[in-house]
Amino acid sequence: MTVQVMLISPALNAALREARFDGDAPLDAAGARRCRAAAAAVPAADRQLRGPSERCAGTADALGLRAGPEPAVRGWDMGRWSGRRLAAVGAEEPEAVSAWLTDPSAAPHGGESLLELCSRAGRWLETLESAGGGAGLRVLGVVEPAVVRAVIVGALALPPEAFWRLDVAPLTLTGLSGRSGRWNLRCGQPLPPAPAD
Repeated sequence: MTVQVMLISPALNAALREARFDGDAPLDAAGARRCRAAAAAVPAADRQLRGPSERCAGTADALGLRAGPEPAVRGWDMGRWSGRRLAAVGAEEPEAVSAWLTDPSAAPHGGESLLELCSRAGRWLETLESAGGGAGLRVLGVVEPAVVRAVIVGALALPPEAFWRLDVAPLTLTGLSGRSGRWNLRCGQPLPPAPAD
């Protein structure tokens, strides 16, 4: 059975503009406007889901989706760094940030390591094949950029370090099609540009 997985990264918000570790920040007015402008370009799906964060919920709502929260695709647990600016954490804990960026098993923040995130995302992707009941399945999800990157790493059997080489822009669509062990990737299609602010 072939599964098509379409992942939309949520719209930009203040936390991303300020280079903060995820936290649970809602969309701002500009992000919501961009989502509403892109709603007509969202592809159809048999199943819609979203990460449980406020940003994913706001993006899904503004895109007109009826997507329920899926705990398996929650954002990266950054522990005590959550909501803090990367620059501030780097200034206070340079060795910890260095370990986090270079050792996929490191979790100096007390949350998930990169290996744990990639493993969780990979397990979720594997569950979709059985969810289709023998027929093709089209799944559309609004998930945090780190989850999109982790899903790609798992689907393509990339080394975990490749995670840091993948960029996922806000409001882009990343598609995977195939089945467990054989996935094809269609990277970062932008949803239509937003109107001028």
